[in-house]
Amino acid sequence: MKKKLSALFALLSILLIATLAGCSSKKSASSNQTLTMVFYPNESAKDFNASRTAIKQQLEKATGKKIKIQTTTDYNIAIEAIASGKAQLAFMGPEGYAQAHLKNKAVQPLFALSGASGTLKDAAYHSYFMVPKGKEAQYQKNGQYSIDNIKGKKISFVSVSSTSGHLIPVAAIQSKFNLKNSDELSQNGHFFKSVLFGNSHQGSAVNLFNGDADVAVFDDIDTNAYINVAKGSWTKVGSEFRVKDNATAPFISVRGKESVAIAISPVQNGPFVANTDKLSKKDQENITKAFTSKAVTDNPKILSPKDAQVPAIWKKESSKSQLLKVTNDWYAPTNKLVAKN
Repeated sequence: MKKKLSALFALLSILLIATLAGCSSKKSASSNQTLTMVFYPNESAKDFNASRTAIKQQLEKATGKKIKIQTTTDYNIAIEAIASGKAQLAFMGPEGYAQAHLKNKAVQPLFALSGASGTLKDAAYHSYFMVPKGKEAQYQKNGQYSIDNIKGKKISFVSVSSTSGHLIPVAAIQSKFNLKNSDELSQNGHFFKSVLFGNSHQGSAVNLFNGDADVAVFDDIDTNAYINVAKGSWTKVGSEFRVKDNATAPFISVRGKESVAIAISPVQNGPFVANTDKLSKKDQENITKAFTSKAVTDNPKILSPKDAQVPAIWKKESSKSQLLKVTNDWYAPTNKLVAKN
C-alpha cells in the first residue's frame, strides 16, 4: 500500500510540474517584456535604418514592451526565427510566410499594404525577368518579349524562399517549358548554364548590372529605391530601367547601368506576421490597430510617398494606400502554390 501511495504521489508531482510549466509558458507568451522583430535581407539594408527604427518605436508604443530588431542576410533565418518563436514578429514575403505557416500554424498574418485603390483588390507588387539594355532583342519572338530564349543562359534568382525572386518566376518557367521537376532550374549546367542567388533582390539586380548574369529576377518594391524607370512604366513589359546616379550600396559600382523587363508577374503583397503562440492576443490587437491607423498611414518613415528620397519599409502607390488587416485565407493562392512545391 505504501509503495502504491508513493507511486501515486510521484505521478501527481510529475503532472503538477508539467501543469505549472505549461502555465509558465503561456504566461511568458503574454507577459514577456521584450519582443523580437525579424526582417528579411531586403529590408535589412542600411537604407531602411530609419524605417526600421520608426516601426520599432510604433511597436513599443502599441505594446508597452521593448522591441529588439533582428536583421538577417538569409531568408531562411527569418523564416526559422518566426516559425520557432525565437522572433515573435516579422515582415515577410508571401512565400516565406507560407513556408513559416506550414512549419507552425501559429504563424499568422496581421496586416499588409493595400493597393493603389486603398483595398486588397489590387494589393500586389511585381516580379521581373530583366536583361541588360542592348541584349533585349535576343528575347523577342514575333515582335513580342518572352522568356523563350532564357534556356542555356546565366540566371540570377534571389533566394529559394523568395516569392517574387524564385517561386513565381520558377512557376512561369515550368509552365512555359512544360517542366515536371523544378529542381534542375536551381542547378548549374542543366536548364541554365549557371545559376546565381543574390540573397536579396538588390543582390540579384547587381548580379545582372555587373555582368555576372544574362538574366536576373527581382522585384520592384525592393529595388525602386535604387532604380528609375527610364522608358515605359513599372508594370509594362519592354520598359527600360536605369540605376540611379546616386544609388547607394550595393549599387554604387553599377550606377547608370540599364536593363529591360522581358516579363512581369503580379505578386501578393507580403504580410506583417506574428507567432500567435508567443505573442498575446492583446498585443496582436494593439499592434494591428496601431499600424492600420491614420497616424501610421501618414508617417513617411513607415509608409513613404512615391517620390520619397529615403525609402520606407512600405511605399505608397497612391494617396489611398494604407495598411489593412488580413488573414491566412487571403494568402490561399500563395499557400497552395508553396504546398504544391
